[in-house]
Amino acid sequence: MNHSTGAREHLRDFLSADARELAPQLLGALLTHESRDGSVSIRLTEVEAYMGPEDSLHPDPGSHTYRGPTPRNAPMFGPPGHLYVYFTYGMHHCTNIVCGPAGVASALLLRAGEVVDGLALARRRRPTSKTPADLASGPARLAKALGLTTADSGRDALAPPFRLELPSVPAGAVSSGPRVGVSGAGGTEEYAWRFWLTGDPTVSKYKVAKPRNRNTAGAPPGFHER
Repeated sequence: MNHSTGAREHLRDFLSADARELAPQLLGALLTHESRDGSVSIRLTEVEAYMGPEDSLHPDPGSHTYRGPTPRNAPMFGPPGHLYVYFTYGMHHCTNIVCGPAGVASALLLRAGEVVDGLALARRRRPTSKTPADLASGPARLAKALGLTTADSGRDALAPPFRLELPSVPAGAVSSGPRVGVSGAGGTEEYAWRFWLTGDPTVSKYKVAKPRNRNTAGAPPGFHER
């Protein structure tokens, strides 16, 4: 059943908070995409918080918005509850849910999850997966399992064909640590803004960032492709 307008706006208000506070609260939430091919639902088990350039005391050098708005990152400056999907390494899509007040850039990167509905469709989209646990273990795998591309960037994750349902009970054991694949200061313990369900088998493996290609046009100091 889809959200009523009132419930949808209540959820949008909830998502208008600080990404670093929202991240652990989104663990266990269900994100559903009802596409023409069918419906897939994923229980989120790992997310990362990314902030914008507005916080002068603690700017986020690992964020795509570190140097301000661009056509690519524009959804991160939009209203909470919308999607920011980007293409990386010429082959993968990664999905974020925008949060914080409209006009203030921040988002939650959906790093990993468990496919709880639409398993057959997710397997067709991810034929190289060896077990159900790795179908959405990693941001590119998660986006692929849900059937999301950059065409979905800017769309409302709280309205059909999408649905976001918060967990009825807060997550139990939650771990946190540095973000995956973020170079420079943004990947250090000072920015330990990755949160995951402790011990969950679908959580992705931690990887230190590779050295950045200095020829990457317009890349901020801590640029990465997450």
